[in-house]
Amino acid sequence: MNWKNIYKEKLVSAEEAVSKIKSNDRVVIAHATGEPLNIVDAMVKNKENYENVEIVHMVAMGKGEYAKPGMEKHFHHNSLFVGATTKDAVNSGRGDYTPCYFYEVPGLFRDGYLPVDVAIIQVSKPDKYGYCSFGVSNDYTKPAAESAKLVIAEVNENMPRTLGDSFIHVSDIDYIVEVSHPLIELKPAKLGKVEKSIGKYCASLIEDGSTLQLGIGAIPDAVLMFLKDKKDLGIHSEMISDGVVDLVNSGVINNSKKTLHPGKIVVTFLMGTRKLYDFVDDNPIIASYPVDYVNDPRVIMQNYKMVSINSCVQVDLMGQICSESIGLKQISGVGGQVDFIRGANMAKDGKAIIAIPSTAAKGKVSRIVPLLNTGAAVTTNRCDADYVVTEYGIAHLKGKTLRERARALIDITHPDFREPLIKEFEKRFNDKF
Repeated sequence: MNWKNIYKEKLVSAEEAVSKIKSNDRVVIAHATGEPLNIVDAMVKNKENYENVEIVHMVAMGKGEYAKPGMEKHFHHNSLFVGATTKDAVNSGRGDYTPCYFYEVPGLFRDGYLPVDVAIIQVSKPDKYGYCSFGVSNDYTKPAAESAKLVIAEVNENMPRTLGDSFIHVSDIDYIVEVSHPLIELKPAKLGKVEKSIGKYCASLIEDGSTLQLGIGAIPDAVLMFLKDKKDLGIHSEMISDGVVDLVNSGVINNSKKTLHPGKIVVTFLMGTRKLYDFVDDNPIIASYPVDYVNDPRVIMQNYKMVSINSCVQVDLMGQICSESIGLKQISGVGGQVDFIRGANMAKDGKAIIAIPSTAAKGKVSRIVPLLNTGAAVTTNRCDADYVVTEYGIAHLKGKTLRERARALIDITHPDFREPLIKEFEKRFNDKF
């Protein structure tokens, strides 16, 4: 049958589509800026017809109404990465958090740990062959759709068509809801003196010909600001944002020295503004793959001079890194940090950087501490720690003794907090600082 006829047969309203969800189903929702907003809204409005529907999601950037108080009878949120709209549910007991490495999430769906009843996805309009692109959210969304018993898709004319392993045929979708709402956008962060100083230090560690993984926020944006004089940089990253576009247009990022996928920017999802979404649309230099490929450390390590840049909540004097909780309070997740730190550490001439402001809570607390807070998760263990960067400098931890690590970290701590750390150092090591 002609794919256009198949497409028309599957067209329904959002209300009809969500009526196919049943009580006790596990529903996986597309990630981050790829969240299918109309269908999620319709599902929440249909709540009286559900009991105990499990919602599995990583970063929820929509309203997150299924996780609000009063929804407990209808929905139970299982977060793989706690976001702003879902963290209260997790920390109050209305929801749950499942620790996992990002690259392993597709395996949870495929291998029976989290079997998928329904995948709710958002895709581009079909091409002339009937294939829709996963656009800004390939990551775990494509594997979820491939594993699900039922696939409900928003086909959004505003979703860019990203290339690579990023397609689903209309025949593999059960119900199609046509929409034309703007994609969720994430505006660039404001950069202050601290972020710029950190960005400059990080940039000093990046050599010409390096391949980069960058996160999101002020510090990654600041790093990009100081790369304008570099040459032949490449990207292999779980995501990119707007700052990459200018460096591609200026020729700084040309991917020519990459040892894996030369000439290509490899990503698994995208978070930015329309500027980024327009840039990636049908752009042959963009190669989007599911996260179990992009974030697999064994894949990442194949990039020569691989540099990963991530952030955290706390670093203790041993080099243990907490990136996801404040004590027992879960505030985010593991995400791809460990995937890329391990991949960069295994790469030839690779570097793994943790970049953080030296203080938090408007300067009231130090991020470098004697011990992590009681109950805090060790996201990246001390054996994986490589570089730690603050606005006060660079601490290189790899190959260093505990004593040497502590000295290096104290040297880049905010001056207001060095004295108690020095006392701890002298007590712990029976040595003068």
